[in-house]
Amino acid sequence: MIRNNWKQDEVENIYNTPLLELIYKAATIHREFNDTAEVQVCTLLSIKTGGCSEDCAYCPQAARYHTNVEVQPLLKKEDVLKYAGKAKAAGSTRFCMGAAWREVRDNRDFDRVLEMVKEVNSMGMEVCCTLGMLTESQAKKLADAGLYAYNHNLDTSAGYYEEIITTRTYEDRLRTLDNVRNAGVTVCCGGIIGLGERHEDRIKMLHTLATMPQHPESVPINALVRIKGTPLENNPKVDVWDMVRMIATARILMPATMVRLSAGRTEMSVAEQAMCFMAGANSIFAGDKLLTTPNPTFEEDIMMFQLLGLKPREAFKAEKLMEHFEHAPVAP
Repeated sequence: MIRNNWKQDEVENIYNTPLLELIYKAATIHREFNDTAEVQVCTLLSIKTGGCSEDCAYCPQAARYHTNVEVQPLLKKEDVLKYAGKAKAAGSTRFCMGAAWREVRDNRDFDRVLEMVKEVNSMGMEVCCTLGMLTESQAKKLADAGLYAYNHNLDTSAGYYEEIITTRTYEDRLRTLDNVRNAGVTVCCGGIIGLGERHEDRIKMLHTLATMPQHPESVPINALVRIKGTPLENNPKVDVWDMVRMIATARILMPATMVRLSAGRTEMSVAEQAMCFMAGANSIFAGDKLLTTPNPTFEEDIMMFQLLGLKPREAFKAEKLMEHFEHAPVAP
């Protein structure tokens, strides 16, 4: 049963379930709603890097922090399409383009992004963008160009948010998500653990996601990548069992959602990633970089898939399953 009326204490009880029992419950639900051998392979490319005016404490692209990220202007369309072709050949079915902007502006750069979206869409890939805040009219332009998904993470709970970001509000994030929904684009929205938040903040973030009128089609679960020069560079490494617990809880709360094992995989063994897949993860980012942070190579992921008996999920499969889930029982 798909529910959007979870109470926070219910989410807390699920999250605090003894770990092996939690994994078992999540795996059972995962098997009911998904092909557990399928993993959506996504590729994320930074099409405009650095120089961002935001103060996200985890991000090396913020102009105010002294990191090794070099500011680069918007890439040429030809270079983006070349990378998308390489990603598709390696098994990716979703291609996400990220720009270090606080918000989308109606200018030539946005027009160029719209052209990129059209071209990648014509390659038969699901096209995703993460460009910061955007209006409903801008979201509709992206939809008309063929955008399939828009990523805009909550990052953490509403209560802890101001400890991490002060240059925009939690309400700004939610407003952008509403604009995306109203434009008919699917939502990719998750968060980061390891920011210094409490378990209560993780529970509250998952509760916010699971009680949206429509669950996000994709929920990325990121482990903080500690980058020298950012305020969080000395935070402790995220424990793999915290990642497993987050993924399992998300799977139980949002059975039909793609739960993405995202940033932090370079610090995880294949065995640890396998536990995340068992707990309900069915999406990853492939390629040697996630915007500006390291990620396993295509070759490493191919070897992992072969070892674990996984296969890439075909593009646009969610559309084929949509009718089934629309008729699935929904709690009153």
